[in-house]
Amino acid sequence: MLVEPETRSVGRIALPEVTLCAVTSVNIAATIQALERSLGEIDFGACKLFTNRPVSIDPRKITVVPISRLESSAAYSDFLLSALADHVETSHCLVTQWDGHVIAPHLWRPEFLAYDYIGASWPQFDDGHDVGNGGFSLRSKRLMEACREPEFRKSHPEDIAIGRVNRTWLESKGMRFAPRALADLFAAERAGELGSGFGYHGVWHMPRAIGVEAFWSLYQGLDDRGTIKHDFARILGEVGRGAGGLPRAIRMILDHVADRLRGSGRDDAHAGPAERPDEL
Repeated sequence: MLVEPETRSVGRIALPEVTLCAVTSVNIAATIQALERSLGEIDFGACKLFTNRPVSIDPRKITVVPISRLESSAAYSDFLLSALADHVETSHCLVTQWDGHVIAPHLWRPEFLAYDYIGASWPQFDDGHDVGNGGFSLRSKRLMEACREPEFRKSHPEDIAIGRVNRTWLESKGMRFAPRALADLFAAERAGELGSGFGYHGVWHMPRAIGVEAFWSLYQGLDDRGTIKHDFARILGEVGRGAGGLPRAIRMILDHVADRLRGSGRDDAHAGPAERPDEL
């Protein structure tokens, strides 16, 4: 079982060069929890939540930035590529989603800031353009500004646009992508080991990352379960263990059937490529 990061505190880490941010129109409570977990032992330069939904939260911790509703995951990609840079005043931005956060703050490495883009590596690519996932990613402001230049070919998902479609062009502009080995020390997703890196992304990791009970409490408050469907069997196996496992599993199965019947989550407002394997 993964040891909770809170039990391994080495004192607060100061990252004044980094803005922590999340952009979403769904799963607001879960997104706030993810931000709060990342803030637990780190002092970022700023923390911003971009949403169209009403939020009551301590503004000293998280600044809420009102935006128009994101009607699709493509709209999420467009916001990150076109608008996010306007709101970042630090050299780097740590992009997170509801299903990922800092898990081992003591594994932060100063050399992460030497790169313009770091995200968990993509094991499905073997051509060297394999970094990386955008759901928990560190990107420089200069890279975000480059993504708005006319030569940049915008596409969806946004991390594929950065890490594959436009990577060669971005590198010609002087942008540096972290090597795969360092990316795996930065975060786990489809590759990397949970707990051996600074953070993670992926709902299938959450029962181990935060504990089954905490995940179950979070799950019951989701208003969009679209990202769960791709790894449903894996997550079901995790939540079905231990005391109360059978009722949880039955509830998840019923939710899964109901979602399929009404087509819920077909285009959730922040799905990334690893959550949508049909788009790879």
